[in-house]
Amino acid sequence: MKIKNRLSLYFTLVSSTILLIVMTVIYLSFYKFLQIDFFNRLKDRISIATRLYIEADEQSRADLTRVREKYQEKIPGEVIRIYDGGNDAAFIPDDKQYWPDNIINEVRENGDIEYSERGRYAVGMHYKDEHGDFVILASAQDPGRIGQLNRFKFIMASVFFLSIILVFSIGRWFAEKALSPINGLVAQLQKISATNLDTRVNVTQENDEIGLLARNFNHLLEQLQHSFELQKTFVANASHELRTPITSMIGEAEIALKQERSAGEYRAVIRSTLAESEKLNETITGLIDLAEVDVTFGRAQLVPIRVDDLVWELEEYWSKKLFRHALRVKMDRVSSDEASLIIQANKALLSIALNNLVGNAFKFSNNKPVSFTLETGNGLVKIKIQDKGIGIIHEDRERIFDAFYRSETAADYPGNGIGLYVTNKIVRMLKGEIGVLSIAGSGTVITLQFPNSEG
Repeated sequence: MKIKNRLSLYFTLVSSTILLIVMTVIYLSFYKFLQIDFFNRLKDRISIATRLYIEADEQSRADLTRVREKYQEKIPGEVIRIYDGGNDAAFIPDDKQYWPDNIINEVRENGDIEYSERGRYAVGMHYKDEHGDFVILASAQDPGRIGQLNRFKFIMASVFFLSIILVFSIGRWFAEKALSPINGLVAQLQKISATNLDTRVNVTQENDEIGLLARNFNHLLEQLQHSFELQKTFVANASHELRTPITSMIGEAEIALKQERSAGEYRAVIRSTLAESEKLNETITGLIDLAEVDVTFGRAQLVPIRVDDLVWELEEYWSKKLFRHALRVKMDRVSSDEASLIIQANKALLSIALNNLVGNAFKFSNNKPVSFTLETGNGLVKIKIQDKGIGIIHEDRERIFDAFYRSETAADYPGNGIGLYVTNKIVRMLKGEIGVLSIAGSGTVITLQFPNSEG
């Protein structure tokens, strides 16, 4: 069953239940009102009978005539009896005694009673004065009341069923109106396939649940697009990067086997094969690292990290790896507020990114000291890594963050073109920015900035 039909049924069920409860209360109130009204009519009949029989000597002739005329206007099935102190009929003959003694005595004890039995309604009243101790009882049927109730039930049943139809129709219309954005969302999603994952769903209402759903779909599409692009890039680059050294090793081996060689020539071939094997191993390691980073990239948990603590860990690591104070750390305009040094990050990924940048700085400057400056301000943590290496030519600056890209000027240095690609991905994941300022032959300055807890 479609959601709009379920919503319509739920809406109808709830509305019908409420309407049924309200109508039941109205019916019972109407029933009680008619019952009270009929009891009051019987009391009026008792009052008239009292004035006509017991208080007749106290009435003027004209009043008595009016009372007698009213008494003639009987209720259908009316029976009125007056009983004296001995429970004997008075004024009105009652050979078979219409009411038993227990009812008469109950009226005498309680003053008055009201009850219904087998479709008849009865009222009793105790009257005592100088004329004697009397009990007056009146009983009658109320066919008009039954007819009124039946008509009222028919009207209410008709209104109830018409209301159900109307409520269901209105509920369905509202459900269609409320769900129409979802229908539009579904229509847009049906047009998206593996060939156009760059398409995004239109977010018409930013603040409602459907807008939230659309944004989440767009986020999912972004992740899928990233995964597909990663897969394509990985397969294309991996096949290229793996094929090159393997082809070189096969070619050299085939040449060496074509004819007898001297020991020196064989050693040269083996050294060349070893070098290519080392490149191949480095490439495979880089590909594995790239895959691991991409897996972590999608599920990394971000927690508060103090950047200065991580910086000192880096300084200690490179001091042990190269020489003391190889990484020259400088704290420039760092706020005394601890929150200014805290960013939301994944420590392992941030360490990879910073180590890649510092490692490149050492590598392309032939292990000359590298400057590492940390600064805070304006809700940001800013990092500047500066080396005195070979620099980057202008034509390469736009491509240094591409996977597996290596500049011609870096051909003499080991590497596989993965480090900066991974670093850029990590910085973007942490909502940071990365910038490059470089002059060929004079060195490179890499700047990073991340929003801190103040920002």
